[in-house]
Amino acid sequence: MNVGYRLGNTVVRQRHLVFVSPDSEEIVTEIPEESETSDSSDKKLKKNLKLFDVYAMSTGAMFSSGLFLLPGIAASFTGDSVYLAYLVAGFLILPAMYSMAELSTAMPKAGGTYYFLDRSMGPMVGTIGGLGSWVAVVFKSAFALVGMGAYLNIYLEMDFTILAVILTVVFGVINVVGAKETTLLQRILVAALVVILAVFIILGLAEVDSGSPFAPNGDGQDFFRSGLVGFASTIGLVFVSYAGLTKVASVAEEVENPDRNIPLGMTLSLVTATVIYTLGTMILIHVLPQAQLEGSLTPVADAGEEFLGSTGVIFIVVAAIAAFASTGNAGILSASRYPYAMAKDRLIPSNLAELGRFGTPTKSVFLTVVAMVVVLLVFDVEAVAKLASAFQLVLFGMICAAVIVMRESRIDTYKPGFRAPLYPWLQAAGMLIALWLISEIGLLAIAFTAALFLGCIAWYRFYASGNLERRGAIFHVHQRLGEQKYEGLERELMTIIHDRTQSENLSYEALIARSAVIDLPVGTFDETGLKKLLAQTATERFEEGELVATTFSEVMSFRPVGDGVHLSIATASDLAQPELLVCRFGANARLNLDSTDDCDTLLFLIAPDRPVGLDLRLAGHLAEVVQSDHFTDRWRNAEGEKALNAILMRDDHFYHGPVETMPFLVEQLGRTIGELELPTSCILALIERDGELIIATPDVTLVAFDSVAIIGEPSDIELLNEGLDPWEVEQGALAAEKADLP
Repeated sequence: MNVGYRLGNTVVRQRHLVFVSPDSEEIVTEIPEESETSDSSDKKLKKNLKLFDVYAMSTGAMFSSGLFLLPGIAASFTGDSVYLAYLVAGFLILPAMYSMAELSTAMPKAGGTYYFLDRSMGPMVGTIGGLGSWVAVVFKSAFALVGMGAYLNIYLEMDFTILAVILTVVFGVINVVGAKETTLLQRILVAALVVILAVFIILGLAEVDSGSPFAPNGDGQDFFRSGLVGFASTIGLVFVSYAGLTKVASVAEEVENPDRNIPLGMTLSLVTATVIYTLGTMILIHVLPQAQLEGSLTPVADAGEEFLGSTGVIFIVVAAIAAFASTGNAGILSASRYPYAMAKDRLIPSNLAELGRFGTPTKSVFLTVVAMVVVLLVFDVEAVAKLASAFQLVLFGMICAAVIVMRESRIDTYKPGFRAPLYPWLQAAGMLIALWLISEIGLLAIAFTAALFLGCIAWYRFYASGNLERRGAIFHVHQRLGEQKYEGLERELMTIIHDRTQSENLSYEALIARSAVIDLPVGTFDETGLKKLLAQTATERFEEGELVATTFSEVMSFRPVGDGVHLSIATASDLAQPELLVCRFGANARLNLDSTDDCDTLLFLIAPDRPVGLDLRLAGHLAEVVQSDHFTDRWRNAEGEKALNAILMRDDHFYHGPVETMPFLVEQLGRTIGELELPTSCILALIERDGELIIATPDVTLVAFDSVAIIGEPSDIELLNEGLDPWEVEQGALAAEKADLP
């Protein structure tokens, strides 16, 4: 007999097998629960950024001075090979990008670079990464808005610094309203930018001499004008044009499905930037004479005027404004998450971690905007922004090192949804690239970076060090060498796994509903006999029976999770949904397996490898149920499916009984299951009618003598226990919320 329940509009079939004797079998059903317990007062940033938002933020953060100002300067160093410098720089960013993507999917938390360095190497290094990144991004974003102000000055005839200040305040207000609104603006800006530049490149390629596509004819410029040394210096100069690619890591906590959207969005962004930078500079060296290109601070606009006319210049100016605006806007969004994350960890005043009315870190945004305004009014923004680029190179090297630390710590709960390839050679290359580029950038920039390091260390020593006991994953590496580790990090990473798999909110209920339970009251079972029994049951009872059977047979490594209960966990890449098989041994049954002394129950759990960490989440819920009060006695003495249902379901997520005792259902008698009005979190899982369990499909009609089982969030279940109508309560709350809105 198959039993099912309604999960949204999907019917999940339930299969449980209880062997009463070798010659008979009985169908039993079980339904426990799964839900995230959290403090409702602990506000979190909203996860409302999608793939295009990640792409828009990464792409928009790269196009400003790198394309609209830098090509002429870069060409003066290396001549016609300037486009190759951009191409090579695009490849050299790969180690940092892939390392950042791995850390972002393992720890998708606000603060990005700060959070990764803090959790990998400890809070002092995290302070350097957080404060240093914040300062660097503030300077770079202020510089971008100066560039935007300069372009707007062509039409508005205002001082471009004042324009930049006004723009900073405007973008700050948008950031306060919400990340979704901020990224909507970012989408618009980046879409306009990419479309205009794509048209520029398509039309500009027609101007390239087909006989000599890689260098212009008769212009006197040579490939590698200053040799390989000059070419290498040019790579270091243009490399910072790609630095904005990794800014999205600071808002990873707000990204939906970070395992997919962050690495994919960053990759698409890098491809876009590399193509536009490479082909764009190739067009520039063909369209503009040598002297004009090297002396121009608006090379793209000058080239557009050559083959597009005055109308083309207007579009290029629009693209430049969009580029500078997107960089400044993304910069404020990214920079504000550093103080927010650091304040949550008590490295800076904790009030900066407060979320405002719109669910954004208002005070952190305000601090960032004020800092940018001060930078605009006091400093030579262009000079300081160039100095800050050296610090960003240092961070790229440290991020690569952080991946090595996290992997070598061998923390079980370090579960990145994306793993950087070619480990550890890619990370080693990233650190060497960072050192090389820093050496090319000049002594003044190195001195600025050193001063920034010392300032961050001083802040940590005098403000934060006495407030913390937290340590990084590097202590786990020390532990392998006989030193100590910090177990709090493992718990924190497990919490992150729960957050990352939040979309699988009801997967535990579905898992138990599908699971197969084998009751073995008598007999002796060794590994060979148990494998045969598991394979037969899995093949008969699970939709992907052969895969499940093969995996169960191969994985026989158990760990205790409760009194007499042992668990074996496995993952399979081709599995569509998790499955569970439970073996319960009676008092007269004997199990001959190593490391399973005093065992009366074996749990076999297999889960897909995506989303990453789902296996640990489900195992955690199983352990929670098994370790609950009086579980052992109730489990061993249980007889019949109702008793098993009650044991495996926590009371705060489960409500069952006759329909006639539930006023909110009595009023809906005669409706089909699909027509019932229930709160969003509640599911009518099972119906017992005339002593039989029936499938609760949407077309089944509810009748007066039914008994039902409902699963849902504790808040809604509590309302049901109090006899309140949760639908009316929910509607009343929505009405009250609307009434409070301006």
